Amino acid sequence: MEVPRRRLPSFTLTLPKPASSALAAFGALQKVTKKDSMHQEPDEASEKTESGEETFIPEAEDSDVSLEAPAETSGPEDTRSRLSSQDSFTEERLAQDAEEAEKKSEEEEAAAKARAAQRQLMSIEELVHSERNYLRLLQVSTVTIRSNLQTLQPPLANLDSMFLYIEEVMDVSSRLLSLLDQKQVQPGDPQFLETLCASFLSLSSDIEAAYREYLANYNNVTVLENSYKQKEDVWNEIVNVIKASAPEVNATSLSFFLVMPVQRIARYPLLLQTIKKHTDPAHPAYAVLEHTAHTSIAINCRINEYKRFREVADKYKKTENLTIKDKINRLNSHSIAKKTARLSQQIKHEAGIVPKLVDEEFNVLEGFFHVLGHGILQLLENVETYLHHLQGFLACKTEEFDFDMDGEKLLICYKEITTALRQWILPTFEKRMRTLIHKPLCALRDLLVGPRNLIKKRLDKLLDYELIEAKSNLTYEEQAVANTYRTINTLLLNELPQFNAVALQMIWSMLGTYSCLHKDLASDMEQLFQSFTQQLPHSSFSPGAFWEWAETAVLEGARRLETLCRSVEETLNAPFVQPLSPSSQRRLKQLTDKHGSGKIYQVGGVVVGSRDLDLNLAKGELVAIISEMDTRGDKRRWLVDAGGRRGYAPSSKLIRYHQPSEDPPPSPHLTLPDGVTGIRRHSYTPESRPLTVMSQPSFQVMAAYDFTARGSHEVSLRAGESVRVLEAHDKQGHPEWSLVEGRGGQRGYVPSNYLTITPLGDGTTRGFPLMGRRTGRTCTWGITAARSASV
Repeated sequence: MEVPRRRLPSFTLTLPKPASSALAAFGALQKVTKKDSMHQEPDEASEKTESGEETFIPEAEDSDVSLEAPAETSGPEDTRSRLSSQDSFTEERLAQDAEEAEKKSEEEEAAAKARAAQRQLMSIEELVHSERNYLRLLQVSTVTIRSNLQTLQPPLANLDSMFLYIEEVMDVSSRLLSLLDQKQVQPGDPQFLETLCASFLSLSSDIEAAYREYLANYNNVTVLENSYKQKEDVWNEIVNVIKASAPEVNATSLSFFLVMPVQRIARYPLLLQTIKKHTDPAHPAYAVLEHTAHTSIAINCRINEYKRFREVADKYKKTENLTIKDKINRLNSHSIAKKTARLSQQIKHEAGIVPKLVDEEFNVLEGFFHVLGHGILQLLENVETYLHHLQGFLACKTEEFDFDMDGEKLLICYKEITTALRQWILPTFEKRMRTLIHKPLCALRDLLVGPRNLIKKRLDKLLDYELIEAKSNLTYEEQAVANTYRTINTLLLNELPQFNAVALQMIWSMLGTYSCLHKDLASDMEQLFQSFTQQLPHSSFSPGAFWEWAETAVLEGARRLETLCRSVEETLNAPFVQPLSPSSQRRLKQLTDKHGSGKIYQVGGVVVGSRDLDLNLAKGELVAIISEMDTRGDKRRWLVDAGGRRGYAPSSKLIRYHQPSEDPPPSPHLTLPDGVTGIRRHSYTPESRPLTVMSQPSFQVMAAYDFTARGSHEVSLRAGESVRVLEAHDKQGHPEWSLVEGRGGQRGYVPSNYLTITPLGDGTTRGFPLMGRRTGRTCTWGITAARSASV
């Protein structure tokens, strides 16, 4: 039987205050004793007395150190030795625990780095893999689906506009992947991140340019797709084509593919921020990665700003051809108040009451834009005039005329040169002019409309903005007006310099092209003329003498042409003198003798008097001018003498009468040849004589001059027209007028001195009509002129 051990009586150990090192060691011993109680013996305990001193209860048998009362201690040296042994043991335990804690923290840190590296690798692989998949789907939509949609009948309207700018997006995406593939590094390689960031930064400007145009045009894509959806049959065909072309994606509309670039450009910042989150700041590529992430965010911001500008520009640059009725229907109290405020502000500016908000930079750009617009319109007008004259020259097909040039080598040479110019050289030149000069100029002229409308709208918004600029608190509508003005102003300040520069560059390019076209034309003409050098005159001249002769010949030809043109113009502009009736001739003689030939005018239209002393005059009447104003000084009413009657007539109806300088040739006596007699038709004849008809008439009657009928009793004739004379005098027997029948069967009187008799060629037949026939190179148009009583 085990004898229970007797507990020793407890005692209080009062330790003296040792040095700081001993006290620190004892404090460490207390901490270790409290912290790690598993190493203490079961019966060991410590208590505190009421005075706060430590109380130890040692075991008599197991304890190697016997503690006694202070009176019984052996001395301070023994106490220090015991404390030093305890300090060494505590330091070893502390060092062990520190090593274990450090090792554990290192393991945890290594595990965290591994997890971060794994997540970084997954993010990089996601970016690259999603980019490849994105490019593949775009290629499916633009190649396979688009080509299949183009085969639909009837063709889809504006199909190509749905895929506008998507080729640029695909190009920049493929270039990004190509740069990654060229480095031949895998996503797990530490250099891959640096390669990815460098590739993205090198293409950042191209990415922004491609995506901003596509995103700005995406609204048109949705509008066009909605128009397809309105036609159920057409939309069902489109869906069937999409499903058959891309069955693996289960797409049911074109917007499934076309919205991908919109989503992709917004996803770049998210992917790059995720990679940056899991990348150690100590990584060599961390700085460039951070720069790449900020660049992607900035690209999205600039694209959104550009899209907003484009929306404003598209809204205000449209030109609407509204009728007055449509404009009136659009009027309301709000629009009237707004336009009234603008007009009032404009008047205040012009009167100097209110200072005008001046933007010197914009004024310079606007002035240069207007100068460019005027130059473009002038250049286009000149080019169109040039092409019009060129077409007139090409329309003159001289080679189609049958000239008798047998033996005339020089004329034949000129004819061949003209034919080559008209059929080969000049048509090619005209085609190139239209393609390289006229068409670009027309396109540039059309591009002026948008900026011009924006400039006009900016002025309207500026007037609205000036009214609210001084206000401290703006309403929602006033804030919208201010934002609209700032947007339009910023858009014009950014875009107008680019437009002016591009337009000016295009003008210079077209002028250079125009010069090159004429250089090529001169080269072609020189090549053409070299083949005729020996056949042309003056080919043996020296270059100096030849050019002197050519200049003299050209100037002489120009002088002759100018003289001919002036002569033709004077002839064409000369007033056409109608023949006068006998009564008009008697009135003309009377008025000329009384007032002189310079005062004779002819009435150009029917005059109906509407006021006192006004005359009623028929068209063609002759009058003499007495005064070129009425009694009140009105120069629109002239006082005239109508051959006995005097009164007023409007000056606008009076035309100066030009008497012919020389009369038509005297009329041959339209007496019938011997053996031919006849009676007058359609008139009274006191004596009726028998008519003898010739078996074969040998003459014909033709109109020698043009004659325009002035009434229903007359008939119009053209010079050279064959007629049949029915009577050689009028009803009163005067020989000055003859009754004739024209080719169309029309009958009427014409002046006898406007008719002439010409011999009739052999083989003509009697009767009416007889068409002309050709004999060699001449043509005789004959109509039998013998008066026949048998008709």
